[in-house]
Amino acid sequence: MSRYILKRLGISAIVILLVSIIAFTLVHILPGDPAVLALGSEASEQDLATFRERYYLDRPVVEQYFIWMKDLLHGNLGDSIAYSRPVLDCLVERLPRTISIGLPALILSSVLGILCGIVSAVNRGKFVDNLITFLSTIGLGAPQFWLGIVGIYVFGMKLGWLPLSGYVAPSEDFGQYLYYGVMPICILSFSLLASVARQTRSNMLEVINQDYIRTARANGLANRSVIYKHALKNALIPVITTIGLQVRVIVGGSLMVEQVFNIAGIGTLIVSAINGRDYMVVQGCVFVISVFTVLCNLVIDLLYGLVDPRIRKSWR
Repeated sequence: MSRYILKRLGISAIVILLVSIIAFTLVHILPGDPAVLALGSEASEQDLATFRERYYLDRPVVEQYFIWMKDLLHGNLGDSIAYSRPVLDCLVERLPRTISIGLPALILSSVLGILCGIVSAVNRGKFVDNLITFLSTIGLGAPQFWLGIVGIYVFGMKLGWLPLSGYVAPSEDFGQYLYYGVMPICILSFSLLASVARQTRSNMLEVINQDYIRTARANGLANRSVIYKHALKNALIPVITTIGLQVRVIVGGSLMVEQVFNIAGIGTLIVSAINGRDYMVVQGCVFVISVFTVLCNLVIDLLYGLVDPRIRKSWR
């Protein structure tokens, strides 16, 4: 198993390196001078030259990349051009806000999505199956910003149950965190839940028609035991893959929700950095998101082995 993990870590390192190169290149080929964007069009040539020298913008792009990689190996992500502070400080400030919204949304959507998929598959063709399928279709098709606006209008403006926007850290006041966070968490989890529910339903329908499931029922096993002990375990691998693809939402995919509910998270930080040509912030955010996503995918690969013994044998 250690050999398998080392192999996956090597592949993950290559992926992170390639992503950093692509992100670095794409940002640098965008039109516009970051020095002019940061200092304004009225800045003198001397100020612009000093600014470019300070942030290595007067160096070739390849040299800038290696300078950034060298600093990265020393735990330095560089300094933000727009905020005039270390990028690491910006990430430490913004990342917990995004995770505190994205992680509960992922957990909620995974648990409820699997349960809804099981209920829908077991009751195929019945009212509850049609209802879950209908809601899943809406969740997959409706944009998050539209769902957010509808939630604000109904629960914030009309009913007055929840605040229209804002954020409170769970470390400051957990009750206020739930009060302000329940709507963005639910909105963010809705589309994820729909995806997991549809995948679970599809896999469960395929598994419960297998011969070993019929044999288990013919031997007198309780329906609950057949569904949750035998059928679900074999249907979970594609579902785990689906959940793994949604992990990126925790750190980088909640931009729309952050914009609608005025949450200063890492999604809004990336957009403002791209618009302002803040190279260091974009590179730092992409690197952190890449590392987080790759490590989560490694964990998911290990979960495959826990679910399917045949995969564990291939690790030896």
